[in-house]
Amino acid sequence: MIDTHCHLTFPEFQREVPRTLGEARAAGVNGCITISTTADDALAALQIARAHESVWCTAGVHPLYSDKGPHDWGIIRACIADPKCVGWGELGLDNHYSKPPKEIQLAVLHEQLGVIKDVDRGIGAVGAPSMTGGAGKPIVVHCREAFSEIVPLLKASGIAPGRFVFHCFTGSVDHMRLLLDFGAMASFTGVITYKNAENVREAARLAPADRIMVETDAPFLSPEPLRTKRPCTPAMVRLTAEALATVRGVSFEDMHRQLNENTSRFFGINAT
Repeated sequence: MIDTHCHLTFPEFQREVPRTLGEARAAGVNGCITISTTADDALAALQIARAHESVWCTAGVHPLYSDKGPHDWGIIRACIADPKCVGWGELGLDNHYSKPPKEIQLAVLHEQLGVIKDVDRGIGAVGAPSMTGGAGKPIVVHCREAFSEIVPLLKASGIAPGRFVFHCFTGSVDHMRLLLDFGAMASFTGVITYKNAENVREAARLAPADRIMVETDAPFLSPEPLRTKRPCTPAMVRLTAEALATVRGVSFEDMHRQLNENTSRFFGINAT
């Protein structure tokens, strides 16, 4: 399996990427997708992905970094055109924190969705035809306490619902129904192992087998029984997969096979 969402560009992994990937392989985690938070971070993520066969990346602006502009969408466009860049994001809304202000988060989200639609149509940065690729790639959504706002917004974008994955799902059964009715995927982190996260486990039981993935969000959210260990690393995604299998009442072997199929289909990579 692979870790579908981590942040190898973060300080916790500085000069530690080869060792981190080696630890992951030893745990049966054969690759990962390092997720971007800004344009500059997308460049750094792409550099790591190009240097390691088992690493891929995304390109986008995280809502909690939306006030760090101006954002260079030209860099984002250039990164998404690379074969090692397998998706947009992470993008979305975060209502857990009061900053950045909602209006800034919304403005940047709308701008990013506009860029995605331009690339899908083959339109360049100044309205001219574009020779770069990236059309139709998946979109990684950051949604924290914002389901009722972001799902209608994504619907209104006209982008195919099946291209979206709501990463680090921590919502309720009702939130899961909302995103499933929309047509998106859901991805689970180590939160599913926490004692106080029964709502997440209930939602995980509801999701169809072909609509789920696993991730770490490393360096954050270490799963039990390693919750006190810092940083969380891609190797730990196996613990989340094992917990998800238990929650859903299936064998780890069946869960492993299903997760690989889902990840390979969604991101267009070999996730075994």
